[in-house]
Amino acid sequence: MNSVQQLNERIRREAGFLQTVLAEINRTIVGQERLMNRLMIALVCNGHLLIEGVPGLAKTLAVRTLAATIGAKFQRIQFTPDLLPADLTGTQVYNPRTGEFTARLGPVFNHIILADEINRAPAKVQSALLEAMEERQVTLGDQTYSLPDPFMVLATQNPIEQAGTYPLPEAQLDRFMLKVIVDYPTRQEERMILERMAGEPPPPPQAVIGVEAIQHAREVVNGIYVDDKIKDYILNIVFATRDPAANGLKELGALIEFGASPRATISLTRAAKAHAFLRGRGYVTPDDVKAVAPDVLRHRIIVTFEAEAENITTAQLVGQILGRVEVP
Repeated sequence: MNSVQQLNERIRREAGFLQTVLAEINRTIVGQERLMNRLMIALVCNGHLLIEGVPGLAKTLAVRTLAATIGAKFQRIQFTPDLLPADLTGTQVYNPRTGEFTARLGPVFNHIILADEINRAPAKVQSALLEAMEERQVTLGDQTYSLPDPFMVLATQNPIEQAGTYPLPEAQLDRFMLKVIVDYPTRQEERMILERMAGEPPPPPQAVIGVEAIQHAREVVNGIYVDDKIKDYILNIVFATRDPAANGLKELGALIEFGASPRATISLTRAAKAHAFLRGRGYVTPDDVKAVAPDVLRHRIIVTFEAEAENITTAQLVGQILGRVEVP
């Protein structure tokens, strides 16, 4: 018992800086607690985040504020149909005097990248991010360049305006650790937004920590304890998306075309650890897994035509799976 108490005490102490970060962010951002929570989870897990919501919900402002608060190098990239891969990663420039090529690194070489309206760029541009998101490196010609640490892609997309957009390929979606749906603020929150933003603009956010604190937090999160029963619970959830009938969910078999990948298993475990970390605990509970599972799995499940015809979403399927898989 003493070892558990000591572990929890250490985690609470190590996670204390997150409250300072959130307090500074809340000087600019009103509400959006779920988005802020998921941003923190992705940050301490070295993961990427896909944010979906209608225009005007402060998605871009939230990402920009986060970068300023942690003292990270930030770059916003507006994705458009005429964007080229070299506009992201950079290119090699030929020098006629020396006969040599010199690398000109692109905007992706920053700590936090905001891929604004990522689904407006064609597949060849989206695929330029695959190596960067997975291997944390970029290859230009015969040279490979490492990206800064930490490196995080935060992408936004608009769910209601589909004209001139390109759906993200499954390989790209799978590289996002979490997908967060951002909804409208409450009436009380919108009143606060009105009073804060319609008059004198609030002062810009200040850096309250450095990127070194994020790197240290990742080491702490990796050490959070996950019991074997919790690991089996995570596996049961993921395998239920792949073969529902074999996992006691026969009625879902006709609704799921493809289930979650092994990358989802890893992401679910890491996100559950980070969720426990944010709550000052040194161990993962089933509630941690349940809390993050919808955001980890919603973009990794492909539904059948029958499910689409019945307007059944992946979020509904994940909810049924979490409600039926036995909790340890």
